[in-house]
Formats: sequence, structure tokens, C-alpha cells
Amino acid sequence: MFKRLAATALVAAAATTLMAVPAEATTTSAQLIRTKSSWGKCEDTCRIKVRITNISRKNLFNVKLNVTLKVNGRKVGSCYDNVGRIAARKVRYAGCTVRTARLSEAWNDYIDGYGNFRTYAKTSVAYRYYR
Repeated sequence: MFKRLAATALVAAAATTLMAVPAEATTTSAQLIRTKSSWGKCEDTCRIKVRITNISRKNLFNVKLNVTLKVNGRKVGSCYDNVGRIAARKVRYAGCTVRTARLSEAWNDYIDGYGNFRTYAKTSVAYRYYR
């Protein structure tokens, strides 16, 4: 069994590109990016803006952003953006829009006095880079 694990480690180390895990996931290796998300007034449409900072000396390519929007702990929608390339030590801005019936229903419930409207956006950024 040890030989099989060592063989898979050699195959993984020989790859020229790597697919990185999302920025908010905890891993043993250091992440290459930092994110900061912001959004304005969300009613029936919510525009989410994300600042993605490359903190490494490696050029990142094929950067993709996934955002899940929750209102009062319930998922009301998600969106996706293809960011592209981020040079070493540089910043790129990305954004996407959530426009769903669930978001509209949550806003109508808030207006009618049936609950609160606490929004939370979970961002996930995937990227590739050369070693």
C-alpha cells in the first residue's frame, strides 16, 4: 500500500499545472489569493462585487468565481464569473448578479413584515498556476 501511495505522489508532483482549492477552504498549503466581497442594496436583484488579490509571485490563470447568496440562512441564488488571468502581486475585480424568484420572495416577505433580510455571500475562487 505504501508503494501505491508513493507512486500517486510522484504522478501528482510531475504535473505542470495545478488546480487550486477555493480560497476559503482550509488546506495545509498557503493560499495564493485573498478575497474581499461587497454588495449594495439587495431587493429583487443583488449585484455582488469581489476584489481578488494575488499575494504570490506566481501568475494565476483560468481564475473563476462562484458566489452563493443566502438570506436569513437560506440559499436564494448563486452566480458565476470567469475572471481570467491575474498577474503576480496584482488585483482584479470581479462581480456577478443574482436575480432569482427566491430572492424576490425573501424581499417581499421582509417588506410585508414576516421576517428579517440578513444577507450573506459565500465566495469561492478557483485558479490554476504554473509551478
